[in-house]
Amino acid sequence: MAQQDEKIYDLIGVGIGPFNLSLAALLDEIDETDTLFFEKKEHFDWHPGMLIEGTKLQVPFLADLVTMADPTNKHSFLNYISENDRMYQFYFLQRLDIPRREYNDYCQWAANRLDSCKFGYRVTSIQHVREDESYFLVDVENNAGDSKTYRTKHVVMGTGSVPAMPKSFKGLSNKDVFHTADYVQNQDRCTAAKSVTVVGSGQSAAETFRELLKEQREHGFRLDWITRSSGFASMEESKLSLEHFSPDYVNYFYKLPQEDKDKIFATQGLYYKGISNHTIEDIYNLLYEYSIGDDELNVGLQVLTEVNGVKQKGDGYVLDCYHWQKKESFQHESEVVITATGYQPNIPEFIHYLEDFLEWDDRGRYKVEADYRLKKTKDVPNEIYVHSGISHSHGVGSTNLGLAVHRNKVIINHLMGREVFKIPAKGIFQSFDVQH
Repeated sequence: MAQQDEKIYDLIGVGIGPFNLSLAALLDEIDETDTLFFEKKEHFDWHPGMLIEGTKLQVPFLADLVTMADPTNKHSFLNYISENDRMYQFYFLQRLDIPRREYNDYCQWAANRLDSCKFGYRVTSIQHVREDESYFLVDVENNAGDSKTYRTKHVVMGTGSVPAMPKSFKGLSNKDVFHTADYVQNQDRCTAAKSVTVVGSGQSAAETFRELLKEQREHGFRLDWITRSSGFASMEESKLSLEHFSPDYVNYFYKLPQEDKDKIFATQGLYYKGISNHTIEDIYNLLYEYSIGDDELNVGLQVLTEVNGVKQKGDGYVLDCYHWQKKESFQHESEVVITATGYQPNIPEFIHYLEDFLEWDDRGRYKVEADYRLKKTKDVPNEIYVHSGISHSHGVGSTNLGLAVHRNKVIINHLMGREVFKIPAKGIFQSFDVQH
């Protein structure tokens, strides 16, 4: 039988990724709140399968857990650098971007300092109770199977995303056919193979291909890259385009009709799904180097091609391919297949306990308030704030680390019922709305 904590917390967080970790770090310096955050993993680990040496965070280090709200906060990246005696090394690095591995190490450093963050605990259910008091019951189970029930006024969900694998790729050996999210732990399998194929064309696909390309000549495997896109398109990274990842654009986008939002979001892929210019440049430079002299490249880059199925053949796999522009089908063989097919929101299993408590749109998505509260069917003082699965309501920047702190400023101001953090009326140069 589960133990019950009789205390009523102000806020309990589900999941500890960068967004909820940022919230925990900011709340750590607000004395009048009692909070807990639970994560089923044993420690903080941010996309470990893509922590490839040489990859960089795609936002400046200023988009750490706290600085955009409070540059003096003790959980800042600069304080992490200082406490690890690396200030001059970082100073001479002269870069705004930082290694992805260092960002992960920084977050682990912060998580270890926060007593509110509990790792190795899985939230199994959340139910709303209205008795003498109104609150949520949160059931939590540790990795040993022991369970405990907590009470809280409010909940924040930061359950992140999970790799999206096409149906035709499921059920095959995960040592030979796997998502880019599992690349690092399968590197040795790739270099031992006779042939490797990457399917997809976003940043993860490009980073995986680049890493394999570095190893390809030494290990001798055939390397292919297949995408249904018309080309290996670079991300839109001009400075004015980056203003789409601002609170100003979030506010503009939120007010649009949902039908318009869905149409607009579908056209904005290159703001967040393209390949960074420096990654494309690295790949092209390697291909150019390899092409010097009489050696033939044992590399293929195939565009305009859908992969509609995969089946095992001997020690490898056959991919059913379709060139959609020429309307021709063909087959491609590879010993290892890596899919870079993106991620989808991780909707936790316990959400069914709240189905009648929450409002849903006609496509089965949360309805979300402007201040990141889920819309409720009941008039109660308890809120569920959310970080995940809100691209349809808040737009292209919903998963962008550069907006994490702003979102948490909004959440904290609402949670506290006062302006703890100032929200500027305008923070960019351009205007997205009509100016009267």
